[in-house]
Amino acid sequence: MHAPKPGEAAAVDEVELARAREYSLLATLLMSSPDTEMLRRLAELRGDDSPLGLAHAALAKAAARTDAGITAREHFALFVGLGRGELMPYASHYLTGFLHGRPLANLRQTLRRIGIERVETQTEPEDHAAVLLEIMAGLAGGEIAAPPGTDREIFDDYIAPWMARFFSDLEKSASDFYAVVGTLGRTFMEIESQGFLLPNL
Repeated sequence: MHAPKPGEAAAVDEVELARAREYSLLATLLMSSPDTEMLRRLAELRGDDSPLGLAHAALAKAAARTDAGITAREHFALFVGLGRGELMPYASHYLTGFLHGRPLANLRQTLRRIGIERVETQTEPEDHAAVLLEIMAGLAGGEIAAPPGTDREIFDDYIAPWMARFFSDLEKSASDFYAVVGTLGRTFMEIESQGFLLPNL
């Protein structure tokens, strides 16, 4: 997705940058399987005793014990498959049972209003989990210029109703690496849900 940037980059605090990095990481892992270099970097992640820190530590361990070939096969089975994958990471599917449903139409209308344009190289519809997470990364990191509160609107309307459930399904469906990705995603969705309940975030 693409939106015009402001003439001068707005200052983004460390919390927002951390949120942007988390969204970006999850988007990347859902859109394609990690290569050898990314797995090496993921294996260097450090955690702490917080729920998100523990999920990071678990992801580091999972990355260290796998390889790019294994994760590629796991990603294919989960999200692509022969005809379709085990999981359908689309808001329309989770909310209506059908692809390209009303949630996608509503999302496209919202993105047009905000000024976020679909890029020609994007093959997945906008309600794919990875695309939504990428949009949130751009909003949190200041790379997408949008009115204040836009990230809350996107989260409340197009992510909160289904994505934690999707990540929970990923935890249960995946065998190893992507099960840990599911845990990380579910944990982060819970943190974001709680954060957006706070005033003036």
